[in-house]
Parts: sequence; structure tokens; C-alpha cells
Amino acid sequence: MILANTRLAIVTGSNKGIGYAIVKDLCERFDGDVYLTARDVGRGEAAVGRLNELGLKPKFHQLDVSDTSSVYVFAKFVAENYAGIDVLVNNAAIVFKNDAGMPFKIDGPEPFSVQAEETIRINYFGLRTVCDALFPLLVPGARVVNVSSSAGRLSWIPGEELRRTLSSPMLTIDELDTLMRQFVEKAKDGVHEQSGWSSSAYSVSKVGITALTFIQQRAFDEDPRTDIVINSVYPGFVDTDMTRHKGPLTIEQGAEAPVYLSLLPAGEQNIKGRYVWFDKTIKDWCEC
Repeated sequence: MILANTRLAIVTGSNKGIGYAIVKDLCERFDGDVYLTARDVGRGEAAVGRLNELGLKPKFHQLDVSDTSSVYVFAKFVAENYAGIDVLVNNAAIVFKNDAGMPFKIDGPEPFSVQAEETIRINYFGLRTVCDALFPLLVPGARVVNVSSSAGRLSWIPGEELRRTLSSPMLTIDELDTLMRQFVEKAKDGVHEQSGWSSSAYSVSKVGITALTFIQQRAFDEDPRTDIVINSVYPGFVDTDMTRHKGPLTIEQGAEAPVYLSLLPAGEQNIKGRYVWFDKTIKDWCEC
């Protein structure tokens, strides 16, 4: 039975770290059901259990953003049980421990070609799959947050022509997809730097996500469902597994800006299709 009067918030990759803190905060502030999702059922259910002990009541569903079948099983579940999605936070991501975008990188065995392929496959195309599956279920007034990074600034791309293309207001999703695939191919051929790309696969994936956000907002502006807002956000340098626990911010502090964007008021006109910093300020992605 569809829960027509129950609002719905979804956070991907949320069994730990910033995603977990976002779920926790939304459980306290969002009027509706909040879904904690994770690839691993055991870890996801354990995270829900920890939040239950705090008196919070998130719900759980398995979701692996890199597995198309998993994504569409979840989309079918949502469509069959809810009238639509009010909040979607695309948080799931990976980073290799020897990625050049990490301030405290550690030597690892994976060659850059493997880093590039896997990072883009999960961080960029995994997010794309989630959007393709869940965007049709967004309701008017929905809020979408794409979690980016300080490494997702356009300045991380050395090539001037690439920067110009990525920042073009005429860029399409198909063209952006092609660019992400081209980066992977250049990395496999060992010529990514000569082609103007970053030596950090993580930064390329996050640059792609931020560029995608601008394109998605332009599409939402033409959508018959009114007042759908999407932003990308750098949540700050947070103490998580991904940062090797070197970040000075707590996961709760890292959740502040994503949750703020998740709960933007109806009719928001200023903070839409923007690149937002952890202190909730809007940054010029092309210059910061």
C-alpha cells in the first residue's frame, strides 16, 4: 500500500561517516521516513540499530549504487510504497588510499588505470544510475544534494580546454558522460596528464558530479514538477575512514551543510544549482 501522506528522504552510502550523520540529523529534523541505505545489509542494519538506541527510527534498504539491479530494485520499492521522494542525498563514494587528491595518501598497489576506472564507475556513473532511477519519483518541491568535495573544484583540472568545456552552460549529460569515459581511457593509455586531466581520479569524479549538478538544475527548471532544487556540496574535511581520520571536523559537522541543503524552504531561488561550501556559503566553482 502506498503511504500517500508520508514524506520520504533517502541517503545513499549512509551506514557510516558523513552519510550516517546526515541520516541521524534528518531523523531529528525531517517530517517523514528517512532511509539509511548501504551496500552491505549487515552493516546497514547495524547502523540502524545504533540510531534506534538513540531513540531515532530510520528505515533501511539495501542499495549498491554501482549495481544497476540493486538501484532499480530500490526504485521499485519506493514507487510501490511511497507517493514520491522529497529528499535525496547522493553521498555514496569511494577513494583509493593512494589517490593524489588525498592530503594524507598512503601507498597502495592499484595502478592509476584501475583507480580511474573504478572511481569513475562508482562515484560518477553510480550516482548517474541513482538519478536515472529515482529522479522520476521526485515530487514537486523535492530537494536533491550531490555530495562533492574540495577536490571537486574546477581548478583541479589542469587543461584549459577541458575546464572551458566542463564549465560551459551548454554542456549536456551525454557530453559529460563522454568526458568521464575519455578520462578513464586516457588513464588506461597513460596519457591523462598530457590530455589535461588531473592525476587524482577522485577529483575528476567529483568535478564530474559538480558539473552534473548544474546540468540537472537546468533540466529541473524546465520540469513540470515545480520547485525541485539540486545543489552540490563540499561537506568539509571530516574525520572519517575516507580521510584516514585526519579531518578536524566531526561527522556531525560534516552533515550540517548537506542537511541544510536538504531542507531548503519552498520557493528557494538563490541556492539552487550551486556549489556550496561546508560553511553554507556559495562558491564560484570556476574560480574557487
